[in-house]
Amino acid sequence: MEKTPTLEEQPKSKPSTSEEEEEEEEEEEEEEEEEENVDNGDQYMPDAAQNHPSSPGSDGSDSDSEDEAQQNLLLQTLEAELSSNPSNYDAHIKFVRLLRKMGDIEKLRQAREAMSELFPLTPALWQEWAKDEASLGTGHEAVPAIEKLYERGVFDYLSVPLWCDYMNFVLEHDQMVRDCLPDGILKARNLYERALTAAGLHVADGIKLWEAYREFEQAIFQTIDQSDIKAKEKQIQRIRTIFHRQLSVPLVNMRSTLQAYKAWEMEQGNVLDVESSDLDAISFHVASAYKRALEAYNARVHLEEQISRQDISEADRLQQFMIYLKFEQSSGDPARVQVLYERAITDFPIASDLWLDYTRYLDKTLKVGNIVREVYSRATKNCPWVGNLWVQYLLCLERGRASEKELAAVFEKSLQCTFSTVEEYLDLFLTRGDGLRRRFLLNGEAEDALNYSIIRETFQSASDYLSQHLKNTEGLVRLHSYWARLELNIGKDLVAARGVWESLLKICGSMLEAWQGYIAMEIELGHINEARSIYKRCYSKRFPGIGSEDICHSWLRFEREFGTLEDFDHAVQKVAPRLEELQFFRLQQESKSTNERENPFKKNAREKRKPVSDLNQEQSPAKRKKDNAKNPKKVYGKDKPQESNLVESNKVEEIKVNVDKENRRKEQQMKDTTTAKTKVYKDQCTAFISNMNLKANDEDIRNFFSDVGGVQDIRILLHKFTGKSRGLAYVDFSDDAHLALAVAKNKQMLLGKRLTIARSNPNKSRKDSSGRDNQMEHVHAAGGGSASNESASQSTAHKRGGDNFQIKGKNTFAVPRNVRALGWTANKPKIEEGDEKPKSNDEFRKMLMKK
Repeated sequence: MEKTPTLEEQPKSKPSTSEEEEEEEEEEEEEEEEEENVDNGDQYMPDAAQNHPSSPGSDGSDSDSEDEAQQNLLLQTLEAELSSNPSNYDAHIKFVRLLRKMGDIEKLRQAREAMSELFPLTPALWQEWAKDEASLGTGHEAVPAIEKLYERGVFDYLSVPLWCDYMNFVLEHDQMVRDCLPDGILKARNLYERALTAAGLHVADGIKLWEAYREFEQAIFQTIDQSDIKAKEKQIQRIRTIFHRQLSVPLVNMRSTLQAYKAWEMEQGNVLDVESSDLDAISFHVASAYKRALEAYNARVHLEEQISRQDISEADRLQQFMIYLKFEQSSGDPARVQVLYERAITDFPIASDLWLDYTRYLDKTLKVGNIVREVYSRATKNCPWVGNLWVQYLLCLERGRASEKELAAVFEKSLQCTFSTVEEYLDLFLTRGDGLRRRFLLNGEAEDALNYSIIRETFQSASDYLSQHLKNTEGLVRLHSYWARLELNIGKDLVAARGVWESLLKICGSMLEAWQGYIAMEIELGHINEARSIYKRCYSKRFPGIGSEDICHSWLRFEREFGTLEDFDHAVQKVAPRLEELQFFRLQQESKSTNERENPFKKNAREKRKPVSDLNQEQSPAKRKKDNAKNPKKVYGKDKPQESNLVESNKVEEIKVNVDKENRRKEQQMKDTTTAKTKVYKDQCTAFISNMNLKANDEDIRNFFSDVGGVQDIRILLHKFTGKSRGLAYVDFSDDAHLALAVAKNKQMLLGKRLTIARSNPNKSRKDSSGRDNQMEHVHAAGGGSASNESASQSTAHKRGGDNFQIKGKNTFAVPRNVRALGWTANKPKIEEGDEKPKSNDEFRKMLMKK
């Protein structure tokens, strides 16, 4: 029996002598270019075996170009740099290049391994590495090691040239494949099928894999004995199937592939016109598949040209890839979309948005868990700084039922990365906690059930890791709230749950949400006394915004719902002074803020009024009594001291001057305020409201009287400095009937306050001590100012009406006559001699004019 020729002996697999010489010349030229670009960090050297310093053809030109001492110095510098900063990619590249030039094989292997642990290597680097190893020896023991390098390379990125090198290496150096043994042929076919699966749909370069596969099968056909007709027919059918498969895929040079197919069919005895593009002689299903593939190729030609352009920026090329991807996604072929994504990330390996888009697409459309898991592994290796990729990676492993050991390893690896925000670390810890919780509940009865201590350790690590960065943030509260709930529901440890909240309060004690979460847990468990003790600890704390008021009101609501009357009274006793203090503080802050925003004119106006206020205080009978008597026991009536006429005359002169200044200021202010047109209200059919909630507005009052109707106008009295409500208002009604209904709502509640409603009756005349009638009018000015003050004085009189009420303060000398001044009592209807009677503004002006 004749010896079966090997693959190397076949004419189609071995180039001619002239071709070998041409290839050697090309390799020498590439070798020279490679040596020139070594220092520039080139990642691809076409023939590493010839260029390697240890090869027989090396002439030592690299070592001659640089002094050995300089190389050693540079080597030490790079080693120190990588020792201090292992993530320096450029330093790794230079280190590998230098070691390769120096011929230090062992150090070179170690450097490449260290780099591959941190970074995915480019296809060119893998080609260089494999060829360097092949140049050192291709013995029986070396071949598997080199094949592993190729396997690692094709895993990192999609590269048709790397696949071609891989297949050529196997054909040349694997003894079983070279001898055409059944196991060797099966190994080669599996390798080709894997290559077609990975890159057979590559529009631009995929044709290289198809042609290499056909050439391999045709070489196998030549090795079959001529007498074995059945084996030959089977091999012919295998080659025909590869042709049919290739013709159904949109690739470049499809017409040349069709012609090659026709020529091959003619070799098999079928009559076809090779030069014709006619498809009539071809089977129907092959012809229709070819037409569809050709149409698909024509639809993609323009897109292929755009992503292959070298005259545009990298950003524009990436944008063209995204356009191409949207087109492929619209076609609905996941395999083609995946190949295009692989092509894109090979050109843009650190484009994080591209990886995120790729993984989202796979999660949505591809159900093969292993493929998605591998993509996530590569994504996190290329872009380790993107926290969302690690989060999705953990979820992908959980969906694929990965072991706890693998999940823990990926999680620990993610913590070694540097993310741009602390929230990414928080999201990562929470995702890990979610997975542990689900795994614990799912496998609680299994032999490999998780120990709850793993969950506790994870959250403890998260708290230690994030507390200093997320202090007083909602994220840290959410983490501890989750942890406490797990301690309670899964760990069944109430003490531990409380300990979680207590540790949070040490960090975020000024956050209202932390206290509320702790209280909510105790209430949910029915621990009322514990919740009450927490309220007692935090009601007096100062929280941002209105948090201090909220916790006080929350305590009162809690006692209403859960406490006894004694508990509620105790809470009110504690909370009421606190709320008053907070309200006073807030009014001070608002007043201060308003004063700072006021313009200089208003500030000057207040300064001008200040001396008048001081004099008014001196004119107060209570003030004079305090200053003259110097007696802590104040006796009103008979014991009032008398002031001398001289002092009285001097004070009157001073008052006259200041009153004139005040009058001039008011007149100027009225002229300057062009938009404030004074409107006089007679209050013929008006209700006066007091004890209003300071937050009540016109709409609230109108809604309050909606059942009464007839509301014509609403005027809320404001503080002249702060502009805030004073809790007083006038409401005008259309007629007396509606007014009567409104007054009937006296003592009803509005926004938590019991209103006091009375009829405003300015037409009612009252006789003062001098026999003159005093008719009151309510004046409302659009700009606020003095009109508002006069309204406030009248409102005070209405609100605090009563014959026995005594006015205290600075301006008692000018109070209206229907309000008795300080020193008057109900048992003294007559004014004793020497007592000073309160004077109205008109009387005071007349007195000054007489002077």
